[in-house]
Amino acid sequence: MFWPAPAKLNLMLRVTGRRSDGYHLLQTVFQFLELADRLRFDVRSDGRISCRPAIPGVSDENNLAIMAARLLQQHCNCPLGVDIQIEKCLPMGGGLGGGSSNAATTLVVLNRLWGLNLSPSALAELGLQLGADIPIFVHGKAAWAEGVGEKLQFINPPEPWYLVLSPGCHVSTAEIFCDSQLTRDAETITIRDFSAGQRANTCQNLVASRYPEVSRALSWLSQFAEGRLTGTGACVFAEFESRQQAEDALGQIPADMTGFVSRGMNRSPLYMKLEKFNGAWPSG
Repeated sequence: MFWPAPAKLNLMLRVTGRRSDGYHLLQTVFQFLELADRLRFDVRSDGRISCRPAIPGVSDENNLAIMAARLLQQHCNCPLGVDIQIEKCLPMGGGLGGGSSNAATTLVVLNRLWGLNLSPSALAELGLQLGADIPIFVHGKAAWAEGVGEKLQFINPPEPWYLVLSPGCHVSTAEIFCDSQLTRDAETITIRDFSAGQRANTCQNLVASRYPEVSRALSWLSQFAEGRLTGTGACVFAEFESRQQAEDALGQIPADMTGFVSRGMNRSPLYMKLEKFNGAWPSG
């Protein structure tokens, strides 16, 4: 049994301030994509936690799925362990939240497989210790987010088809948020403003100026629709009314770019799969 860990897009991102501890205050909108990593969990009785095969370039100490499993195990003093298998489908380091999504799927599924019965809010609070994006994946609903991204108000934006491009570079989130040129005092807006079309990402111009690959991908997308950056990137996206329109554009991408088409979803594919069982929870 494999469980989805979906991608997310930031449909809007504004950096509105900075806390005394250095964390930035944000306004953003999260929406899920159909495209997802796939995780399998085989429960162990000896308490050991492993991920095999290992993800290339990611050590166990930096694997958010393993970190989430260990955190949940310690929090609940659970004697059980797990072998985790991750099939990567999402580009790494592109701002699509793959690692955070892996962690959230691990928390949600192990909470059931280990019989821990923690609430989604409790799981989200645990996940926040590992990353600000994890709570949105734990709750599994599209949301308006504030604070450092953990204060959520669930919303239902349109669910278009997206063409997502991976420019082939890695953008360091820490580098962007430390950059002296980053706008940190963007005017706050409301959900109504977002719905009326205010969907700017205040990191986009900075990232595009620092990474020519991102600038080029945005420019290429602009011939079809408005290109936007998700998070701090590097992935960029544009929305289309139909899958065919998005696929037609994808078929024209330059040879040195990669991309995919996926539908926007206001309900996480993880929870859609969970709900199919109607209480008849599978054994693994």
